[in-house]
Amino acid sequence: MLRGKTVILGVSGSIAAYKIADLASKLSKLHCDVHVVMTKNATNFINPITFETLTNNKCLVDTFDRNFQYNVEHVALSKKADAVLVAPATANVIAKMAHGLADDMLTTTVLACTCPKIVSPAMNTQMLHNPITQDNLDILKHYGFEIIEPATGMLACKDIGEGKLPDTDVLLDYILKTIAFEKDMQGLNVLVTAGPTQESIDPVRFITNHSSGKMGYAIARNAMLRGAKVTLVTGETAIPKPRFVDVVNIKSAAEMFEEVTSRAANQDIIIKAAAVADYTPASFSDDKIKKSDGDMAIPLDRTQDILKYLGQNKRPNQFLCGFSMETKDMLENSRRKLVHKNLDMIVANNLKVAGAGFGVDTNVITMITPGKEIALEIMSKDEAAEQILDEMLRQRAR
Repeated sequence: MLRGKTVILGVSGSIAAYKIADLASKLSKLHCDVHVVMTKNATNFINPITFETLTNNKCLVDTFDRNFQYNVEHVALSKKADAVLVAPATANVIAKMAHGLADDMLTTTVLACTCPKIVSPAMNTQMLHNPITQDNLDILKHYGFEIIEPATGMLACKDIGEGKLPDTDVLLDYILKTIAFEKDMQGLNVLVTAGPTQESIDPVRFITNHSSGKMGYAIARNAMLRGAKVTLVTGETAIPKPRFVDVVNIKSAAEMFEEVTSRAANQDIIIKAAAVADYTPASFSDDKIKKSDGDMAIPLDRTQDILKYLGQNKRPNQFLCGFSMETKDMLENSRRKLVHKNLDMIVANNLKVAGAGFGVDTNVITMITPGKEIALEIMSKDEAAEQILDEMLRQRAR
């Protein structure tokens, strides 16, 4: 995902410096070219050799170190960087960066960088909330730095409060949001539905389906990484909610219908990836439940068709995409839905094909538009999400 990208990690003197080894490893596994710049105080908490082993690049500490090929190292590095993350950022380093002080390799490099700059403060709660530190953070924001809010928990001093360095997955997501993709969806409002719906039978039981939400979540995340403002309307799932996305939690198909239709007018792209129940239990009492061969027969009422409603009320230039999960006649049934529901695109997959459908991390899809069909081989749902959005943008550009 980050092949060809260069990231500078600036590490200052905090006990949380050890976490950045994990971040450097995760970035390297994404094929990112990672360069670590440390303050001298940071070397008291973690050895530079650790970062050199993980990144295969020299860890820079001393501005006047002669043990490298001759160039003005901080300038050369700043020119090739796509993003710089200072984490953990102590109050001292934040103050230096806010006021343009450059008296070590880290602050000199940051000052020379013209790429996006991200800062993750980590310090004692009282230091964090000191008005001087807050003013310095505001200055950094004024100059275009993105500030990651510290986590809350037990600090190194055993106090409990704000000031912890967030988990490395959080730091990684900020980097990915910044540089993983070109911002070809900047300015677009995208609504995605995902996950299963639940229809209550009684206070104890409900009807649902096997949807994990993984495909919809992957689409929402990919659209966010490409610069879109994303709203995710989701049923209950066991997977983490994507960051930087407006998440709306629902349970029933009726709730999803209400949330989606109330927001639809303001959306440029709507993608219905949720597995919504076609039926909801009708009103009944226990004495009306019929039993046959030990199985319970439950009377059902048909739910409102979200996609059909959206198609009937589609505004000009709005792009509408649905998903079709079939067990037979996939292409014929999917194309019929494309026309009947006035969709711009439908993504079809056969639930009987290995690697496709619910609960797995891969998918096998065919993208169908009024003019063509594009069949894709098995791939991860993240890769499929990228292909789906690529095709949507091509169709919208026509």
